[in-house]
Parts: sequence; C-alpha cells; structure tokens
Amino acid sequence: MKGKNYRIPSGMPLTSKQFAPSAPHSKIARFSTGTASPDYDYMLKLVSKERSQVRHSAIEAARVAANKKMTLLGEKNYFIQVKVYPHVILRENKMIATAGADRLQEGMRRSYGKPRDLGARLNIGSVLLQLSVNNIHLAQAKQAFKTAASKMPMTTDIQIIPLNPSGKTLTK
Repeated sequence: MKGKNYRIPSGMPLTSKQFAPSAPHSKIARFSTGTASPDYDYMLKLVSKERSQVRHSAIEAARVAANKKMTLLGEKNYFIQVKVYPHVILRENKMIATAGADRLQEGMRRSYGKPRDLGARLNIGSVLLQLSVNNIHLAQAKQAFKTAASKMPMTTDIQIIPLNPSGKTLTK
C-alpha cells in the first residue's frame, strides 16, 4: 500500500467497522504521555497547513519521534497529546503484476478493496499534536516538533502559545 495514493482525501469516508469487519485496529499506542500539570509555561501545537489524509502509522511515528526527544528531559517536564483519531478505514484494491495477470483480474471494475489501514482526515488548521513544556525546555520542544513534522505527509506549522501561571491561555 503506497501512502501517496491515499494522502489526498477523496469521496465519502468509510468509518463504520460494522460494514468492514476485517478493519485493523489503530497503531497509536498512547494518546497522552508525560505529566499533566497546569504549571507549564508554553503550549506548542503541530498544525496542518493543507487538507490531507494521514495514516495511523504516520501519526504514531510522529508521536514516537517527539516523545523520544522529550524523554531526555524526564517524564515530569512535559505533556504530549495526540489530538487526532484515525477512524477512516482505508481500502486497497490489490493488482497482480505478473505474467498472465490480465486473465485473472478485473482491473478497476467493481473495485471496492479490502480494509488495510486506518487514517484521519485533516483540514487546514487541524491540530495533530499538542505539547506543554516549561520555559527552559522550549528549544528542545521546538526541535521535537520539527522531527515529528518530518514524519507527516503534508506541510505543518508549529504554533507556540504562552500560558499564564494558572495554565490557561493568555487573552489579549
């Protein structure tokens, strides 16, 4: 299954596992890691800059990459959350590429495909990951999100939001 074939969402998504009983389970191991605390100084968000469809393996790879950079600080110094859930079932119509295959397959005629992966459809401005850190760890958090962004199939942006001492977003 090639990811580039499924990056741009098209058509109505299949989301009900009732109609696709062999749909795989999500590969995302954890949706939140670290210590949740209202005392963090900054919140970083990894935001999608284009409309796309992301496979669950890419989301997990981004989470693992960001978490690996942040574990050097210790579990008590950050809190990372995955904000998207892969609920769209992606199907693949396998094609035979050997000699004599033209007699065995129908091509695209009646091609529904078998469930192979799960994905999440994102719009412009959708938040993929959210990371809360203190002021002294801000540079390492930016580096962690740059590494996580390289695992995504679309261009992303890193938003840095300062928080007040009570943990709420500052209003201007």
